[in-house]
This record gives sequence, structure tokens and C-alpha cells, in this order.
Amino acid sequence: MRRQLRTVFSTATGTFAAVALLLLVALAIAGPIIWSDKANAIDVAKAWQPPSGEHWFGTDELGRDMFARSLVATRLSLLSAVAASAIAIVVGVPIGLLAALFGPRLTSAFQSVVNVAIAFPALLTAMFVGTIIGIGVPGAILGVGIAMAPMFARLTQTLTASVASLDYVAAARTMGVPLRKLVGRHILANVAEPLIITATTSVGTSLLGISALSFLGLGARPPQYDWGGLLSTGLKAIYTSPMAAIGPGALIALSGIVFSLLGEVIAGAFGDNQSSRRFGRVARAMAAAARRLSPISAPPAEVLLDVENLRVGFPSENGELPAVRGVALRVAAGERVGIVGESGSGKSVSVMAIAQLVEHPAVVTADRMRFLGTELSTMAPAARRRFLGTNLAMVFQNPMSSLNPAMRIGAQLTEVARVHSGLSHSDARTRAADRLAEVGIADAGRRLRQYPHEFSGGMRQRAMIAMGLMETPRLIIADEPTTALDVTVQRQILDLLLAINRDAGAAILLISHDISVIANVCERVVVMYAGVVVEDLPVASLLRAAAHPYTRALIASVPDMATDRSTDLATIPGRPPSLSDLPTGCPYASRCAFATDRCVEQMPALAPLADGHLAACWHPQGGTL
Repeated sequence: MRRQLRTVFSTATGTFAAVALLLLVALAIAGPIIWSDKANAIDVAKAWQPPSGEHWFGTDELGRDMFARSLVATRLSLLSAVAASAIAIVVGVPIGLLAALFGPRLTSAFQSVVNVAIAFPALLTAMFVGTIIGIGVPGAILGVGIAMAPMFARLTQTLTASVASLDYVAAARTMGVPLRKLVGRHILANVAEPLIITATTSVGTSLLGISALSFLGLGARPPQYDWGGLLSTGLKAIYTSPMAAIGPGALIALSGIVFSLLGEVIAGAFGDNQSSRRFGRVARAMAAAARRLSPISAPPAEVLLDVENLRVGFPSENGELPAVRGVALRVAAGERVGIVGESGSGKSVSVMAIAQLVEHPAVVTADRMRFLGTELSTMAPAARRRFLGTNLAMVFQNPMSSLNPAMRIGAQLTEVARVHSGLSHSDARTRAADRLAEVGIADAGRRLRQYPHEFSGGMRQRAMIAMGLMETPRLIIADEPTTALDVTVQRQILDLLLAINRDAGAAILLISHDISVIANVCERVVVMYAGVVVEDLPVASLLRAAAHPYTRALIASVPDMATDRSTDLATIPGRPPSLSDLPTGCPYASRCAFATDRCVEQMPALAPLADGHLAACWHPQGGTL
């Protein structure tokens, strides 16, 4: 807190805004106590007197001191503005979150309603609501609050939608972070700055709205009065006593400026502070309850992951787009399996579906999806999150988007252990430091206190792997973890995955478009094309026994030290088929040199060619490449 306060006062703008706010608060507290008697003293003989040493703003029609009344009105004016903004936030922010997190149908309905609400002038909305509720301060507050709620709802929905699809939110879901924590720590934490700015500046906007209603006679009524009502009174004598109107108007304008400046300063000072001292106690209770309610243990089965006939479709105007079509995948305990294919072949969608990270409107079905002997599709959502969060780890392609930029590295790593193991804060930090050290990050204690932007790309990817190791995962899914890294760091990350596989016994499911990466890391390779598996074979047989023309073309497109530099690099002609216009036969037929009419008309099934070798091809090839 002291650091944030120092940030507030470190600039001239922050100092001015903070001091001005303190003065307004002090005036709101002390004003009615000190100046109430003078503000309410009636002296008709002094009605509409101009400014003087005795009456700085002059007097009103009853001879009451306008300066004293302006000071006393500070409390009601500010409290009304804060209350109206609070109503707008309490109503608008949850609506925006619901619209962004619970599907496109709700989002579409939300956008229609909010568009109409925003198109209608806010002041007219406030007048309408205030008139229905009743003329007075409560009606003005509620009217302005409801009129401003659509603004907060739209802002929250837009910001949440931009964050909810990022990798670190998907990672939190994989870890089984509850929805309340997911929203609070990973979504709201990263949209806090614009919301804070809007919330603080909205106090000034609310002040203007409530003052306008009082000016029109729809707000504060005698004996109550606020700045808007005083401004209306002062305008009656604008030519003879202008300060009676200028004084309250200046206070309205000054307060609006103060809250606008304060929003900018607070957002910068407090936007990154996401710690919660009560998290440990709650997390330990949740973990204890989870162990009592859902005692899940892996059966002594050799097959770790068993997926049969996995299908993933996305709705479109022209019908369903089948991104994954009948994929079968098995991973044994401790095995290293690679999935390779061009972009759009369905690799990432398949593993995201296995990790339960493909959301509506996508439709995911499978005849069987067992992990550690447990059928994932039949598990309750909460139990499934806990189960996968403990036994499965995800490493995404872009480490910068995979880590929450608003949270320190230590907070992100410890969250896993505190949610699933119920560790105390200190024990979780100790484990996090150990995991960072295990993945090759020196000075782990200091690194835990840093933010993701203070790490290099390779260090961020190591931190992501360390996060996955905070529990004891049986399977690590690495979705193109080296794509965004240079070749030296790529080699280090791949070596790290191999070391984890060797030392911890975790199985590795590595996704890549580079078949040479798969060949150097994995024991078995699964080749995907247009949403289907076209070949599944041991890596040891890749060069001498690859049978599918597509697999052979992928291998041929990778240059080596013996490649003739005077010739063009080998490429695969044509393009993968569109998901909206898939062929009835083999999807690779249009690009294949061996295709026949049978290939165009009939889809080949994935059939065994040898022990541990499957291929979906009517004309499998042979011979060393």
C-alpha cells in the first residue's frame, strides 16, 4: 500500500488530484458542521445581495449566504454522485461479465439491449427513471445510476471478451481454478485499469447528471439542496449577483476535473496490485473439501490417455465446420508422442478438446475420452477441473500471452498449489522457487517477485513449464512451445521437456508443424491432415517406413546438411481443403501424386501396416526417404 501511495504522490498531477480530493472529502465532512447555521439563516432584508466581505457569493432570495450553502451542499452532492456511480458499477459490470463469459447467444442479446440503452440519451433515461421513482435525491441517484450502467456493461463485456480467449485464462481453466477466482484474478485483474479510470471519472459524470436533475427541479428538494439546485437559484440573479451561480458551477466543474485526474493516477498506481491475503485460507478449505468429496486416483493402467472417435465442429452460416473428424489417440504412461501437420490440420483443436478447453459454440463429441482410466465426459465439471488441474499440464505456444501480465510470476505459480494442494502461502512459494530452479531459472527467489514482462521469451516458457510442474502431472501437453523462440532457446526448451520426461516420468504430447522437432523429441508421431489422422508410426520408422504420401512430403520438405543448395526446396503443391468444402474421399487426394479415382471417391480408414504402424491410405508407399 505504501508503494502505491508513493506512486500517487510521485507526479504533480497525482499530488494535485489527491490533495484536491482530500479537501473535498474534508469539506463534505466538516461543511455541514461548521456552516449549517449560517447557510440556513434567513434575512429577507438582504435578499439577492451581490458578493461582499460578509457574503462571498452573495445571497439568495431569502437572504441566505450562498457561499456557506455551497460549502454545506458539498456533502450531499458528492455522496449522491458516488452512490449513483456505485449503482452503475454494481449493475453494469456483472451484466458485462455474464455476456462475455456465457456464450454468443447471451452476448448477442446483450449487445442489442445495450445498443438501444446507449442510443437513448442518458439524461432522458435518468429523468424518466427519476420521475417514476419520485422526484427527490433517491430518484435522481437511481436514475443516473441506471442511465450509466449500460456504459459499464459494454466496457466490461468488450474488455472481458478480449481477455477471456488468451492462453493464460485457458491455462487457469486447465488448472481447475474456480470461476470466481478465474474472473477475479485473471480477467478483472487485467481489465482493472480501464474500469478504474471509468469508475472514478464516472463520479464526475454522475455529479453532472445529478446536478442537472436538481437544476431542472427533479433532484434535491427543499429543505435539501445540492450544487445543482444552488446553481438554479443563482441563475435568477445572474446579472446582479453572478457569483451566486458561478460559485456552485465552479465547484461542480472542479470536482469533475479532480475525479477525472484521480482516475488516471489510481489506475497506474493500483492496477497491478492483485494480491489477496485471504486466498490461502479459502484455497486450503477448498482443497480439503475436494479431497473429501472427489477422491480421484489413477488406476494401474498402462494407457494414460485413450481417445476414440473425437469430433469437434464449429457452427457457421453454411452448417457445421468439422475441424476434427474421428481422431483416435492413445498415449502410454511416460511416452513421448508428437502430433504433426500443417496449420489448420486440427492438431491444437484436438488437444484443446482433450484438455476441456474448447468452449461453446463448438460441439465436442467422442466415443471414448479416458484419462488415467477416468471417462472425462461423464465427470461433473468441478470434479473434472480438479482432476485435470492436478494431473495434466498445458504449455502454450506464446509464453507472453500464456502468463497473466498483471500478476507476479510467484503469484501465478503458487496459485496452482494453493488451489489443488491447499498449501500455505510460504509453502507454495517454496515449492514455486524449487520448480523455477528445476527448469533452469537462476535466482528463483528474486524471479518470483517479477512480472512476465521482466522475463525473456525462453524464461517465460520455462516459467510456464514450472507452473505445470507445481503439482505432479502425469501428462504434459505442449502446443508448439518453441515456435516463438530462437533456435538456441528452442533446443533448451526441448531438452528440458526430455529431462522432465526422464526424471519425473510424465508423458509428453508435443504438437508441432515441424516434423524434425517431433523426430528429435518423440518416440511416436501422429500425422494429421484436414482434421483426421492419416498416419501413426514410431519415430524410429519415420525415415525408412513412412507410408502416407503426406508424411513423406513433410519429411522431404525439411532440408538437411546434404541438401543440394542449387535446387529449389521441396514443397507440397496445392492447399489443404476448406472445412466448408471437404471432399468425400481422401482429403489429400488433390495434392497427391499417387491419387486414383478410388482416392477421390472413398475415404480410407486408419489401418495397421505393421506392428505399431497405422496409415489411412489406399496406396501406401514404402522405401527409405
